[in-house]
Amino acid sequence: MILSRIFHTFIYNNNPLVRRLQILIVTAIMTTNGMIDNVRAADRSFPFNSGEKLIFELKWMFIPAGEAVMEVLPMENEKGISSYHFVLTAQSNAFIDQFYKVRDRIDAYVDLGMTHSLLYKKKQHEGKTQRDIVVNFNWEKLQALYSNFGNSQEPIDLFPGSFDPLSAFFYVRLFELNKKLTIERPITDGKKCVIGKVTVIKRETIKVTAGTFDTYLIEPEVKDIGGVFEKSKGAKIQIWLTADHRHLPVKIRSQVAVGSFTGELVSATGLKE
Repeated sequence: MILSRIFHTFIYNNNPLVRRLQILIVTAIMTTNGMIDNVRAADRSFPFNSGEKLIFELKWMFIPAGEAVMEVLPMENEKGISSYHFVLTAQSNAFIDQFYKVRDRIDAYVDLGMTHSLLYKKKQHEGKTQRDIVVNFNWEKLQALYSNFGNSQEPIDLFPGSFDPLSAFFYVRLFELNKKLTIERPITDGKKCVIGKVTVIKRETIKVTAGTFDTYLIEPEVKDIGGVFEKSKGAKIQIWLTADHRHLPVKIRSQVAVGSFTGELVSATGLKE
């Protein structure tokens, strides 16, 4: 896509003038293509509501590893703006705790129009690694400020309409899925801002603990994720979303060098009618 090609021409250039030119070019293309306002042109009845709670069983290969919970909490007021509050928690079980304890929590706040992120927090405890990340968004300056345990880095420039990684997933759920669909949107973790890309691969029926579902398989692009995905040849993330109006995630699978991780839906409550 032209948006991706333009972005990758400039992405690693740290010259501030080039970065500003990059933002102007991408903003113009997004506006022309209607990317910023595409949700406004669609049905504003979003597929989720406050109270949605999804529980997943996590496995490494075939070994039970723990539990993940994805929730839509009651709407809040963030920086004077009414916002959705999304939460994702992950916890390893007692067996895995003996080798690699995981206690993660991500909080993401986004405006009610689902057009951009307002605040992103990540408390991470994975083995010996611990982080307490906060990403503040300054949309007047088009910048994001990343801090870890209160230690701030230099702010980075943002594309208009950027989402944090968790809010970006809920954004994908807004689309009417079909086998030819590709979704692109700016995504930031506070350290860099990239154009995230999700492709619908196929439609298929799958069976998980929570039941049998008609789904669309989608695959996010992983080349900008880094970490084990960067080091693993053929790494991928696959997500199965229900083909109904809710677009619920019922199965998530990642394939990396250390094996396959899966999350299967076991419980879904507080769903949108």
